[in-house]
Amino acid sequence: MPQEFDLRIAFEPQLAAKVTEMSEAQQTTHFGEREVPLGEKQGLVNEVFHKVADRYDLMNDLMSGGMHRVWKDAFVADLAPPKTGTRPYEVLDMAGGTGDIARRIIEASHGYANVVVSDINSDMLRVGAERSKDWRYQGNAEFVEANAEELPFEDARFDAYTISFGIRNVPQIDRALSEAHRVLKRGGRLMVLEFSEVDVPVLDKVYELFSDHIIPPMGGMVTGEAQPYQYLIESIRKFPKPNQFCKMIETAGFSRVTHKPFTGNIAAVHSGWKIR
Repeated sequence: MPQEFDLRIAFEPQLAAKVTEMSEAQQTTHFGEREVPLGEKQGLVNEVFHKVADRYDLMNDLMSGGMHRVWKDAFVADLAPPKTGTRPYEVLDMAGGTGDIARRIIEASHGYANVVVSDINSDMLRVGAERSKDWRYQGNAEFVEANAEELPFEDARFDAYTISFGIRNVPQIDRALSEAHRVLKRGGRLMVLEFSEVDVPVLDKVYELFSDHIIPPMGGMVTGEAQPYQYLIESIRKFPKPNQFCKMIETAGFSRVTHKPFTGNIAAVHSGWKIR
């Protein structure tokens, strides 16, 4: 009996991994309007961002009329990174490849904050790392390729976790939120800037028409690729509604969860705190 028990224990990890793999192979999720196997979504998302990385921020300017810069400024102002203290303020900026949020955080802190810019897409990180060479505080940023669902960072490392227009592209959002909670220190803050559901009459119809009929062709002209922008528009519509996303954040263990709309709720900031 002891030998049989030992053998069972020895093989349990492999069995559990196999069961998880089989389970994920049977699950599906959305990739825009398409249903795809869960295990395939990340590769499809990666392909989208490999195609648009070099002109990603230019397209953001064109798609939002420059408003994404205003939203990001407000996002970092809400984070309010400290400018002094006994130790550096440590931030993980997830899906932050091009570095625009990291630069804002570091400059807002007058160089007091250190930011790990993490992204699963190597081309996005390449763009950000190249741009960081011209930053005033270029030594305050580190660029790390990583999956939001399985972060390579130790528990309770960061004071803040930020993610801007990236969480809707994560195949399993609940896992990403759980990982965010794990790597935050007690008292740390989660901040998510993401497109939301327009809640202003007339504006919602105008926004829908612009999204469907202007953005994909514009993407085709600027980047040579229209399909990635069709996916990005569809992914916004599939993202959970504000109240649903707030509940997901709470389920991951965060407290004092809030939702702040920008520009008729075209975009919104969701925030939560790791109290325990």
